[in-house]
Amino acid sequence: MINIAVMGFGTVGAGVADVFEMNGALIAQRLGEPVYVKYILDVREFPDSPFAGRVVHDFDVILNDPAVEIVVETIGGAKVAYDYTKRALAAGKHVVTSNKELVATKGCELLQLAKEKNVNYLFEAAVGGGIPVLRPMQQCLAANEIEEVYGILNGTTNFILSRMVRAGVTFEAALKEAQSLGYAEQDPTADVEGQDACRKICILADLAFGKELPPEHVPTCGISGVTLRDVEIVEQAGWRVKLLGRALRTAGGKVCAYVAPHLVAAEHPFSAVEDVFNAIMVRGNAVGEVMFYGPGAGKLPTASAVAADVLDAAAHREKRKNIGWSAWRAEDAGTPEELELRGYFRVKDPLETVEARFPGSEILASGGEVAFITPKMPLRRLEDAAAALQLCAKMCVLG
Repeated sequence: MINIAVMGFGTVGAGVADVFEMNGALIAQRLGEPVYVKYILDVREFPDSPFAGRVVHDFDVILNDPAVEIVVETIGGAKVAYDYTKRALAAGKHVVTSNKELVATKGCELLQLAKEKNVNYLFEAAVGGGIPVLRPMQQCLAANEIEEVYGILNGTTNFILSRMVRAGVTFEAALKEAQSLGYAEQDPTADVEGQDACRKICILADLAFGKELPPEHVPTCGISGVTLRDVEIVEQAGWRVKLLGRALRTAGGKVCAYVAPHLVAAEHPFSAVEDVFNAIMVRGNAVGEVMFYGPGAGKLPTASAVAADVLDAAAHREKRKNIGWSAWRAEDAGTPEELELRGYFRVKDPLETVEARFPGSEILASGGEVAFITPKMPLRRLEDAAAALQLCAKMCVLG
């Protein structure tokens, strides 16, 4: 029997316990032995839960029990979770997490500690919720040199943008609807300003390119500045607005990442990804583009990914999985300014001014304001030229 402990009994933690209870027989058959949730660590009591008798409030109970081989961390944040994770790994316990903030900011350190202690630190659920993407990148695409990874990485923002398109509601109204349905927190900053997507693209970049990319070095722009007017203009021209995280190798071999609203062409698979679903595209030099799609959040989808990591850790108890990346070095990092992109702008300037500054642009709307898509050009030049205009809105263009 494999004994595990779950730290944090919120939505995901409760889902993990439910998955092992619900599919226990099937999991035991596939693993060759049963998995038992021995402890649940939380500051609260859960008298109405079927797991009430397993709740403990002292982390040392878990730490000092040699029978607990695998610890599941679903606390969230990078403070208490960081302390408990370090101590669990140092004690020789495998750790599985869904904590994107912790992996994005402390993953390099924790993976190095896991290597020193010959244990596993696994985090499939930290990116894409229930979508299996990290393990396929490491295994199924292992023969490829990854050139680029990008995707719709946040279900809340995708839901808001979908509502703006389908129902014609404003950003503010769509956000309130997302909050009422439980898709957005009362403080939605991490989602709508792109911080959540930033952490996820950092983890994807770390794995894809083998070099740490801290979130504070990734330019990030969310969707709070996207207006219904822009959504309507680009929709009529056959585009959809999506918040994308993107990471790629520059021409000079450096790693570059950013998060921003993008225009996505109607024929691109991402244009049909709606509501709280996520989609991730990985481009390898041998396979070309591979897309992963599915629920990016939710109790059981995320718990499914956590449970799969628990099984993976159990299967690799004797020989740890070789996961890790090198520590951050400024000389390895490129900047988005080095990229060539097309941009979408809506400005108050006359059409003649736009055509003079951006010759060859695709004009989407004109009159009191001009909305247009520029030709592809270096981002630095794009930004410099746009700075002289009376700017109302701007976005990147995918492709």
